[in-house]
Amino acid sequence: MTNQNVITFGCRLNSFDSQIIKEKAKLKKLQNTFFINTCAVTKEAEKQARQKIRKIRRENPKAKIIVTGCSAQINPKIYKNMQEVDLVLGNEEKFNFDKYLNLLNSETSEMVVNNIMSVKETANHFINGFDKKARAFIQIQTGCDHRCTFCIIPYGRGNSRSVPIVKICKQIKILLDKGFKEIVLSGVDLTSYGNDLLEKPKLGQLVKKLFKDIKNLERLRLSSLDAIEIDKDLQDVICHEERLMPHLHLSIQSGDDMILKRMKRRHLRKDVINLCNKLKKFRNNIVFGADIIAGFPTETNEMFQNSEKILDECDLTYLHIFPYSSRPNTPASKMPQVPQQIIKERAKLLRIKAKKILKKFLNEQIDKNHKVLFESEIEGHSENFVPIITKTKQKIGDIVSVKGKYINNERLVSQVI
Repeated sequence: MTNQNVITFGCRLNSFDSQIIKEKAKLKKLQNTFFINTCAVTKEAEKQARQKIRKIRRENPKAKIIVTGCSAQINPKIYKNMQEVDLVLGNEEKFNFDKYLNLLNSETSEMVVNNIMSVKETANHFINGFDKKARAFIQIQTGCDHRCTFCIIPYGRGNSRSVPIVKICKQIKILLDKGFKEIVLSGVDLTSYGNDLLEKPKLGQLVKKLFKDIKNLERLRLSSLDAIEIDKDLQDVICHEERLMPHLHLSIQSGDDMILKRMKRRHLRKDVINLCNKLKKFRNNIVFGADIIAGFPTETNEMFQNSEKILDECDLTYLHIFPYSSRPNTPASKMPQVPQQIIKERAKLLRIKAKKILKKFLNEQIDKNHKVLFESEIEGHSENFVPIITKTKQKIGDIVSVKGKYINNERLVSQVI
């Protein structure tokens, strides 16, 4: 089975999960079998998965197709009813797919999807690397105990569950021994890490211990963080530990307090602004990214303008703009909806503004020195995630010093120094 037979949609957790599937499938020596690891965050993500399934069947009429992931967990019957699909597995069952391979021989589509809310622990699967990648994502937490009114992911991933520190250390050491120089800690709700463990360690305690115990860990990144839940230890390590990369992605979602309340978020706009200002005082090269939803139900023009303003107030650089996508049975889906055309227009306005902000930021990087992790022979990312391209080839996975020269297609063309 080739690695291309595991197709991944969605987040970094899915990338980690797909790597587990790849390694298990390789051990099983599976042939002509495709795994589709789906995402349920938006309607568009689910639509793309279904299109991919149909395309695979057209091009591989004799192949076996297994569908899993969050969309398969939440809406399994949609995939079971697709004539192209042979087997549907839930998010817990996908790691034990060898138990269900006999079902592939059935004349009809089979489905094994159990109640994800009944899962109490995070299954620990050690991976040996990421194919053709220079940085490695590892799962330290999955699931979520919060119930934001727009979000369906807890019903795909279950309640919050954390991986014990000792096992995280072991996984990182395996990847470092394989030559990876940058590790990304990933989770559905990363800042809730440890709440379910016996000693209830916070994310900041974990990160400090990693740096203390793993001396050859050169670069560590954190995936999306909930701004209000960044604990004091984590703030301290962000401000003072240079091996923690100066790039944070914040789950903000809106810049308006009333919309944040209706989203059932736990922060106000001032909380995010204060956090960003505080961290910048200690780490002047830190860069912030964020998720912003445009057109949440009941959002007025004034509320939308507050989201526009927070981009500048927090000096947000790398932005993920999402047009609001109604998810079935969520509280937000029952609120008064903003017309689709207005949602699209607001998302477009935010993306235009985000593009201008990024261009300004990239121009400020010209004539500055950067340390780049090369993800291909000529491309990589700097410490604060500036996309870099060079004219001279480098070894994939190496960290190289460069100097920014000019901007081309939203990348900083740089010279190796």
